[in-house]
Amino acid sequence: MQRRPMLRLLCVLFLTSIPAFGAEPGASPDHLAQVMQTGQLRVCIWPDYYGISYRNPKTQELAGVDVDLAHELAHDLGPQVRVEFIDSSFARLIEDVAGDRCDIAMFAIGITPARAEKLRFSQPHLQSDVYAVTTRTNRRIRQWDDIDQPGVVVAVAKGTLHEPLMRQRLRQARLAVLDTPFAREQEVESGRADVFMTDYPYSQRMLANSDWARLVAPPTTYQLTPYAYAMAPGDDRWHARVEEFVRAVKQDGRLLEAAKRNRLEAIAKLD
Repeated sequence: MQRRPMLRLLCVLFLTSIPAFGAEPGASPDHLAQVMQTGQLRVCIWPDYYGISYRNPKTQELAGVDVDLAHELAHDLGPQVRVEFIDSSFARLIEDVAGDRCDIAMFAIGITPARAEKLRFSQPHLQSDVYAVTTRTNRRIRQWDDIDQPGVVVAVAKGTLHEPLMRQRLRQARLAVLDTPFAREQEVESGRADVFMTDYPYSQRMLANSDWARLVAPPTTYQLTPYAYAMAPGDDRWHARVEEFVRAVKQDGRLLEAAKRNRLEAIAKLD
C-alpha cells in the first residue's frame, strides 16, 4: 500500500522532465506551438505607457494601441487564444523576454543596437522623436537649445532608449538617471531637474494629466526611433507569424484605427 504514493511521485517526476512540445533539451521554446496548445498568448507590457499599454489607476483597465493590437493578434491566432498581460518595464524587458516570461513584448519598444543584440524585433509599427518636458514656471528652459547648457539637469528613466541617447548627445548639461519614469517626473516637478526626456506618447500623458507640465519639442528631427514588438532570439516560426500579423494590420487598417482611437495616428508607421 505504501508503494503507490511513491509510484505516483516517480510518474510525476518523469512526466515533468519531458521537454514540452517535443523540443530537444536546451532548445528554444516553440512559442507558436505553446500558444496554440495552451490557448494563452503571454504579452509583456509596461502598464504606465500612456496611449500604448496604460492601466487606468482608478478602473485598473488596460488601454492603448498595443493593448488593442495584442487582442487582434490573439484573434488572428484562433478563437481559442486569449491574452494574458504580464507587467514588465523597459528596465526588465530583456530579462523578461529572453527568460520566457512572455511570448512577446508589445509596448512600443524602441529598436536600439543594445536591445537588438539580445532580442528579435518585428518590423516597426510606430516611430517617435524625442521630446522634453519641463515645468510651466521653469525660466531656464524656453526652447530646445536651452537644454544642453551648463547648470541644466536633464532627467531620464533607467533602461529607456533616452538613457544611452542623452549620454551620447549631452555636452554641457548634467544627466540624472532615475530608476523609474515617476521618479524622473518628480525630479522635474520639484525643481531638482530642469527637464526630462521622453517620447510622443508619454508627452501626451503629461499634457493630459499634469497641470504643471510644459512640452518642449525639437525644432527639427532630433532622433527618430522606430518602435516594434520584441521576441526572444531564434524561433523563426513565431517571428514569421508575428511579422505576418504586423503586415496584415498595416494593410487592412487595424493599425491606423487603433492609433486613431488612442490619438497616436501622428506616429503610426504604415509603410
